[in-house]
Amino acid sequence: MKKQPGYIVLYEKGILTEKIKQAESVYRNCHLCPHHCEVDRMKGSSGFCKSDKDPLIASYMAHYAEEPQISGKRGSGTIFFAHCNMRCLYCQNHTISQKKHTRKYSYRDLAMMMIYLQQEGCHNINLVSPSHMIYPILQSLEPAIKMGLQIPLVYNSGGYDSPETLKLIEGIIDIYLPDFKYSDSQTAKELSGVTDYPSNAKDVLTEMYQQVGNLQTDEHGIAEKGLLVRHLVLPDDIAGSYKVIDIIASLSSDILINIMGQYYPAYQAGKIPALAREVTSKEFYDVVNYAKNKGLRVE
Repeated sequence: MKKQPGYIVLYEKGILTEKIKQAESVYRNCHLCPHHCEVDRMKGSSGFCKSDKDPLIASYMAHYAEEPQISGKRGSGTIFFAHCNMRCLYCQNHTISQKKHTRKYSYRDLAMMMIYLQQEGCHNINLVSPSHMIYPILQSLEPAIKMGLQIPLVYNSGGYDSPETLKLIEGIIDIYLPDFKYSDSQTAKELSGVTDYPSNAKDVLTEMYQQVGNLQTDEHGIAEKGLLVRHLVLPDDIAGSYKVIDIIASLSSDILINIMGQYYPAYQAGKIPALAREVTSKEFYDVVNYAKNKGLRVE
């Protein structure tokens, strides 16, 4: 028997409505993420993420290139939000995350996208770059639930989230799918425009893990609840991959991690000598083997 998504339970208890009110309060002096821009996004102001209170969506589709526990055989119902709260110089989705995108949707539009993806047979609703879109996500859930939404929600972020905001959405999100990009603050600032990334990401993973625990799957191996962490290996260990592994392992050796080796010099990376090449097989497998030796579950 499949588990009931957490957001349905909170909706039935009236807690979802309270969380929407709390999110609105945060948006009026936005401290949703670690940037703490303190702008009134409810009145149309935008901060680092260039977004106000409305959904900015680049595309939505059944996506088959995620981890097998997420994509399965029927795909993950992926909704790509425009803009981002990071500025990665090598972003493979830079046309979505960093280019101007003015197409706005209503909350009901977002709800109907979720229903469409569910009707297409997708295993889950995969919210990509959701860190700056918490309010429209919560607002869209009520109409989506009334229309019959009943598949898990995946929170697919770059890891630059706020533990306080994650507490706000506790019980709403069934599956957390964050990146842990760097183990060095200066590297994070230079390559992604964010500060205090390693310590913040550790706090974020701790909060996510406390909320949902290890990844749980159904009889077909499809994720129902839990945490799955991603890490992208960069050339010459620029990301500090071994220290990233150490940090994750210090939280729990039971955490499932997907170590990714598909880096290539996208966007502005070709202008940076250290990033201007692909990762070698040795660089990738050295990190994979290190994680395994640390006892982590490696995807």
